[in-house]
Amino acid sequence: MRRIFIKSVLATAMMSCGLAHAQSPVEIVVDYAFASIFNDVHKEIADAFMKKFPQYKIIFRAPTNSYEEAAEKALRQSVTNQTADVSYQGLNRVRVLVDRGIAVEMTPFIQSEKNWDQAGYDNALLSLGQINGKQYGIGFSLSTPIIYYNADLLRKAGITPDKFPTTWEGILAVGKRAQQATPKTDSIYIDWAVTGNWMWQTLIFSNGGSMLTKDEKKVAFDGPAGQEAIHILDDAVKKAGMPNISYEAASQNFVVGNLAIMATTTSRLGSITQQIGKKFDLRTAKTPIKNNGRLPAGGNVAMILTKDPAKQKAAWEYIKFATGPIGATYMVKSTGYFPANTIPANDPKLLKPFYESHPNHLTAIEQLPVLTGWYAFPGNNGLKITDVMTDHLQSVVSQETAPDKALQNMSRDVQALLPR
Repeated sequence: MRRIFIKSVLATAMMSCGLAHAQSPVEIVVDYAFASIFNDVHKEIADAFMKKFPQYKIIFRAPTNSYEEAAEKALRQSVTNQTADVSYQGLNRVRVLVDRGIAVEMTPFIQSEKNWDQAGYDNALLSLGQINGKQYGIGFSLSTPIIYYNADLLRKAGITPDKFPTTWEGILAVGKRAQQATPKTDSIYIDWAVTGNWMWQTLIFSNGGSMLTKDEKKVAFDGPAGQEAIHILDDAVKKAGMPNISYEAASQNFVVGNLAIMATTTSRLGSITQQIGKKFDLRTAKTPIKNNGRLPAGGNVAMILTKDPAKQKAAWEYIKFATGPIGATYMVKSTGYFPANTIPANDPKLLKPFYESHPNHLTAIEQLPVLTGWYAFPGNNGLKITDVMTDHLQSVVSQETAPDKALQNMSRDVQALLPR
């Protein structure tokens, strides 16, 4: 009888342990960059996901300060098999993680989905997360470079806000007029250092240029488009009086009404709008384009880095939710980014009313037809090339180097870092 009792107790204990184990949620470790923009967004999405899918638990790692740091972190962690399960990486950093064999291809997961063509993922936007035709990232938050301007300062200078110029020459002139009309204010700030070389690519691509030749063996940004781009930056300083300050300082000047025009990513629109409140009439405009130019898409994609099949399945479920209609709605309302999912923008229960009541957010959407990829340099020196470009652009903004000489130096140094 005693043996039967002991067996019964052991069996019950084993069943209880098995049940507890079966009910333990699968942990999904996630990392991302830019805490000031994304902390609240990711928490909202994670909470909603775990409420709907209690079998999963989202654990966030401390966010990095930039996409460059995020990529470097993933590279380091891959050496010791400590990468996050899901990692939000900048569009131009997908390539390095693929080349190093760290990123997990998502194509098989997509192919296993029923009715994927009805899930709202536009093929053109999906291509931003592809390398050599294979899917390695799903767009989470996408951006375009846009122009922010203080319509009140323009009015004081006798400029009609609704007739904002469509060329850089015109924009610089308007900024200078606004500064002259209101003493102790600044004219314009081009966020030239944002995420390394994104704004530099904007100035190149919008003038019909490219970063490298098609075979990716030679620098191409030193051609006519690059020459015009570097002079736009130089003219902003010389002709319009752009100050040599950080974005943080410039944005603070802008939100308090002491800067007329600012060119930066649409991702900051939510924060800027909130900080301005009703201080002045905030408007946004498209980035100037000519010569059949394009604009590089900014933002990030959700990637799977874990090699564990069970974790990969869980990671895929989370990515679908975060980049799907619900996650996209949370993201758009809290930031200035636009989603890679097309469903919420047209849904009256999701984002349609938001876009109708927030016209400044439509500027980025209107630039979708001219989007191109955020270029990622080949080889192992991609991150180093970003640093080199930043240094040379800084020399122009600080007026230490003449623009043509700076472009020549940049071309030489980048060429030396390309694969041979």
